[in-house]
Amino acid sequence: MKAAIWHGKKDVRVEEAALPVISAGKVMIQTAWAGICGSDLHAYHHGMGIPVEHVHPLTGQKAPMTMGHEFSGIVTEVGEGVTGIQPGDRVAIEPLVYCGECEYCKKGHYNQCLSVGFIGLHANGGFAEYVVVEPKMVHKLPENVTLEEGALVEPAAVALHAVRESKLQVGDKVAVFGAGPIGLLTVLAAKAAGASEIVVVDVSQERLEKAKVIGASHIVNAAEVDTVSTILALTDGIDVAYEAAGAQPTFTNALSVTKKGGQVMVIAAFAKPVEIDLFQMMVKETSVAATLAYRHIYPEVIRLIASKQMDVAQVITKKIDLVNIVEEGFELLMTDKTQAKILVNTNG
Repeated sequence: MKAAIWHGKKDVRVEEAALPVISAGKVMIQTAWAGICGSDLHAYHHGMGIPVEHVHPLTGQKAPMTMGHEFSGIVTEVGEGVTGIQPGDRVAIEPLVYCGECEYCKKGHYNQCLSVGFIGLHANGGFAEYVVVEPKMVHKLPENVTLEEGALVEPAAVALHAVRESKLQVGDKVAVFGAGPIGLLTVLAAKAAGASEIVVVDVSQERLEKAKVIGASHIVNAAEVDTVSTILALTDGIDVAYEAAGAQPTFTNALSVTKKGGQVMVIAAFAKPVEIDLFQMMVKETSVAATLAYRHIYPEVIRLIASKQMDVAQVITKKIDLVNIVEEGFELLMTDKTQAKILVNTNG
């Protein structure tokens, strides 16, 4: 089969790989669509996230590794002992790998597992024609959810988990800093959760226009206006600011526009530490929180997609074939800021 395999920094090769072998208690998936995520870009451009010298403690794998953790597909085979899943089922995959035994797993917080990992980063993933996964990772899609939408369940889960873990109440005003895929999906999640006004901030006018189409009340181009004064003039202050850009200026501005008692919820991964104005936090009694991935939320995300309360297809800007993933995927996303979510046809 064909697979996009990470060998090192800026060294991803689409090459022939052996078909995975199914065993008892496992499920074989013929992949359909897979999304390119920000963490995939970090792995490709900076060599971050994929184990090189030591194997992952739960998967036993290290580079070279097949990438891809946002994907959908069709079940082709189930191993002995697997129930409730049948060949032909259309599914989205929840790619978290966790031990189930540590104190966090026992509390149900498996995304905080002491050995947490992801298919596509710590085990062979979905940028391939076939993959073998555990049954707990398999979530069936209703007939009115396409396989393209199924590939967006994972990033939508990131956004919805952040919104659910935040202090957002129905009628609140929110700001989303960063109009990339996660930021756009956060707009959809906040809207579904009852936000009355949603301000989106970015430096790409094309991405901002996309945010406006999917539900933003106001858009702010940080390259053209002063972000803080503009948002305060529009809203008189923000209840919850979602940081989905991962940069010092956006974090600083997110903190500055929150009301007293407001919150900054960090969703983005920051490449380096940021400075925090603790005096401002104290005076306003602002809280700063962060989320990692998601937990116990896939069924709700799929329900919201099926009901069109989260119309995730709106964030797709390009579809490509697996053989072109480097040039038309990883490289393009670093240079073309009009792109949001690029989907890869893994079996075309």
